[in-house]
Amino acid sequence: MTRPRLFALALLAATLPAGIPAGAPRAQGLTLALASTPTAIDPHFHNLVPNNAIAAHVFDKLVHQDERQRLVPGLAESWRPLSDTAWEFRLREGVTFHDGAALTAEDVAASLRRVPAVPNSPGPFTQFTRGIASVEVVDARTLRITTRGPQPLLPTDLSVINIIPHRLEAATTADFRAGTAMVGTGPFRFESFTPGDRVVLTRHDGYWGGAAPWQRVTLRIVPNDSARAAALLSGDVDGVDAVPITQLEALKRRSDLRLFRATSNRVMFLSFDTFREQTPHATQRGGAAMPNPLRDPRVRAAISRAINRPAIVDRLMEGEAIAAGGLLADGFFGASPRLLPERFDLDGARRLLREAGLPNGFALTIHGPNDRFPNDEKILQAVAQMLQRAGIETRAEALPFNTILSQGGPPNHAYSTMLLGWGSNTGEASSPLRALLATVDRDRGMGVGNRGRYSNPALDAVIQQALATVDDNARSALLQQASEMAMEDHALVPILYQVNIWATRGGLAYTPRADEWTLARFFTPAN
Repeated sequence: MTRPRLFALALLAATLPAGIPAGAPRAQGLTLALASTPTAIDPHFHNLVPNNAIAAHVFDKLVHQDERQRLVPGLAESWRPLSDTAWEFRLREGVTFHDGAALTAEDVAASLRRVPAVPNSPGPFTQFTRGIASVEVVDARTLRITTRGPQPLLPTDLSVINIIPHRLEAATTADFRAGTAMVGTGPFRFESFTPGDRVVLTRHDGYWGGAAPWQRVTLRIVPNDSARAAALLSGDVDGVDAVPITQLEALKRRSDLRLFRATSNRVMFLSFDTFREQTPHATQRGGAAMPNPLRDPRVRAAISRAINRPAIVDRLMEGEAIAAGGLLADGFFGASPRLLPERFDLDGARRLLREAGLPNGFALTIHGPNDRFPNDEKILQAVAQMLQRAGIETRAEALPFNTILSQGGPPNHAYSTMLLGWGSNTGEASSPLRALLATVDRDRGMGVGNRGRYSNPALDAVIQQALATVDDNARSALLQQASEMAMEDHALVPILYQVNIWATRGGLAYTPRADEWTLARFFTPAN
C-alpha cells in the first residue's frame, strides 16, 4: 500500500441513494459524531485528546497551533524572550469572555496558578507549567513569565494551557461538569454536556477570530464504529472523525461524501512495567511467580522483534497507518530519521529470550482499550498472536479505555504490559519523551504518562538538556539523541503512527489536523 503523505488531503466521492437530500449542510446547525469519549470537560483536569478538543471550542490559549501544530498567535498577539529565563506576552485588545468580562493578564496568571492546583488528575498538565518560577502582571495586557531555567519551549508549552476568567480560579472540576464554570473566550458558548452522549454549543458572535459558520453545534459521542459510519451514511450527522477502517471502502464509493486525511502526532506502543521486582501479569508457564522479565531489555527487544508491523499496517489498518520505529512520524520537530521500524524477526526474538534465560518463554497478559483508538482491540489481539509465535504464552485482555486509565496508572498500576497511544500536544518530540519516558517526578511535571515507571538517569539528563537548549537545531539533535537512547533500550515498543481520517457530507469541507482534534469552527461549507 502507498504510505500516506504527511498531511495529505484526499477528497473522494459517489452517489447518494434516493431519499437522502444532497447539497449544503443543515442551515445554521452542525452535528458531528465523535469516536472518543471525554473523561472531563474541566480544561485543566485531564490532558487527553477528546477533552482538549472539546475545550478548544469554548476556551482559548495564549498561543494557538495550526493544523500542522505550528505556533500562531492566540490570545497573545505577540511574545518575545527578554532573557534566557524571562518572556513577555502581549494580549490582544478587546477580547471578551462569554460573560462579557474583558480578558486581562490577571486571567492568564490565574489560569497558570490553577493548573497545578487541580486535585486527583489522572493526566495533569503540570509538565507544561512546572518550569514557571513566577508570573508578573505588568498591566492589563502585558505579563512577564520567569522560568526556573532556560525554557525555549515556553510558547509551545503555553499552547496547551486553556485560559479561564480569574474569578473561576477556585472552580472545581464538578463546577465545570455542571456547566457553571464553562466560561471562555472561544468561538462557542457552552450549552450542555450529557456524559457519554453529547456536548451542545452555541456560537459566540463576538469571537475575536471571527464568528464560526454554525449557530449551533452538537458533538455526539459515538464510540461504536459501525454506528458512527451509519449515522453519516443516513444523513443523521454532517461529519465524523476516526473513520472506521472497515467502512472506508464503502465511504469512498459515495460521491456525496468527502474524506480528509492527516498523518497523526500519535504513536501506538506497548508500555512495560519495568519498576516492580515481580509484576502481576508475567509469570512462568503454568502461573508460578517469577522475577519480572520485563525489566530485562533483551526481553523487551524480543517482544519488539516478534511484532510484524507491516502486516498490522497492511492487513488490519488497510494501509491507513505507518509502521513506527520511534515516538513521532517523520516531519515532526525532533523526530529521528534514523529510527526505522524494527524488522520482524521471529528467530531473533527467540534467541533474545534464550539469552535472557527464558528458553521456554513465559506467560504474559497484555491489556489495552477496546473503544479509544482505530482498531485498538484488533491490534491488541494481533500482537498477542505474534508474541505466541515467539514463545511467549500471551493472552490479550481488552477493556474500556477509562478502565485502562484508572487501573493502569497510579495508584493502582494493575497491569504489566499495555497497548497505549500518545499524541504529542506540542507537535514535537519533547512531549512523549518527558511524559512517557522521563523518570516519574510529579513535582516537576515529568513522567506524567509513564505508567510502567521506566527510569533511566542518562536519558533524563539528555531530556533536561534538550528542554534547556535555546538553539532549535541543537535542541532537535538532543531530542533525536534522547529518542534513540530510549528505543535502543526498548523503554517502550512503538507499533504504528496513526493516520487521522474525517468524513463529511458533500456540502462540507474540513481542514484535517495532526492533533486529531475535531473542531466545529474548521468545518466550512464547500465552495
